[in-house]
Amino acid sequence: MSEVDLYNLAPVLQLMAVGLAVAALPLAWWLWKQRSAAPSQRLRALTLITLFVTFDLVLFGAFTRLTDSGLGCPDWPGCYGSATPIGAKVEITAAQTAMPTGPVTHSKAWIEMVHRYLATGVGVLILSLALMTWWLRRQQSRAGQTPDPLLHPVWPWFTLAWVCLQGAFGALTVTMKLFPAIVTLHLMFGVGLLAVLMAQAVRYEGAAARAVPAGLRQGLWLAFVLLWLQIGLGGWVSTNYAVLACPDFPTCHGQWLPAMNWQGFDLWRELGMTPDGQLLPFEALVSIHFVHRSAAWLVLSVMLVVGWRLRQVAGLQRAGQGLLALSALQLLTGLSNVVLGWPLLAAVMHTGGAAAMVVLLTWTLSISRAVHALPSLSFDSRPAA
Repeated sequence: MSEVDLYNLAPVLQLMAVGLAVAALPLAWWLWKQRSAAPSQRLRALTLITLFVTFDLVLFGAFTRLTDSGLGCPDWPGCYGSATPIGAKVEITAAQTAMPTGPVTHSKAWIEMVHRYLATGVGVLILSLALMTWWLRRQQSRAGQTPDPLLHPVWPWFTLAWVCLQGAFGALTVTMKLFPAIVTLHLMFGVGLLAVLMAQAVRYEGAAARAVPAGLRQGLWLAFVLLWLQIGLGGWVSTNYAVLACPDFPTCHGQWLPAMNWQGFDLWRELGMTPDGQLLPFEALVSIHFVHRSAAWLVLSVMLVVGWRLRQVAGLQRAGQGLLALSALQLLTGLSNVVLGWPLLAAVMHTGGAAAMVVLLTWTLSISRAVHALPSLSFDSRPAA
């Protein structure tokens, strides 16, 4: 792997063609279904399609990481300078023969490249969204119409810049050999892209905002901030392979407060190493796991309170029910990762549940506004009429 050029741009055109192919079907379906819709509704539909594909990409990214396929192709953007593992068959076979359980195998190469194909397809969809916004706004100006404020180009072009930055972190994930800080940021930016797309879709909808008590609005923001912190901690657990550092529950190695080493939270270091190049002690992995587990109880408590209160707000009952259901999913999958030895399905669902929470909270915050005159909500389980 050390003799492979980290960057090889030879297959760029082929990868762009694959991205177009990935995006072609959703784009064709969108063009057909939305051919007579209003401009803002057409853009909303395309944004939601892009959101769906991006959510799939986040899940497949988790699958790529959890199957140790992040270095299945040790160069970027292709695989040993080819657009597919087929063209790199000789190199992959040689690497797999040298290290049969190593980072480069035929199956891991395919997983890694499919992830890149999906990412390229998402890029094409977001570029299409930006260009369509520009084109529709230009058509309105040519027709002498006042441009629809919903068609302002800032959001889609900001989204395009965001996905380009996300792509850069994807490249660094490979070329910096799974550097924990880079891999965690790659996850955070991927989930953040879901939030950006969801907020954009709500804006295109142009629906009237749902009124919520000011206290509940503050609770939503608190839940949103805590969720992001917890996703960051969860990403740090995963990228440092600390999921099984505490193999029992509710204690950790039979202790309520296990021995820990805070070197695990030194951010700028190589995988498994301390900043000065020493092997990371096991207690550092314990500290990473235990902090994430401890913070989960706070985040879960806030989510349950906010979800319960949302059930009493007209127009947001389903959001409350969804938040409660996702909280239960996160609890079950998080426990399953520990007591069942990190099963792949539970681990992917844990990432998906966190991503779904981000989408749901983003929608709720985007569609609601604080009203101080509303009466305080009680914990009566009966929803508002």
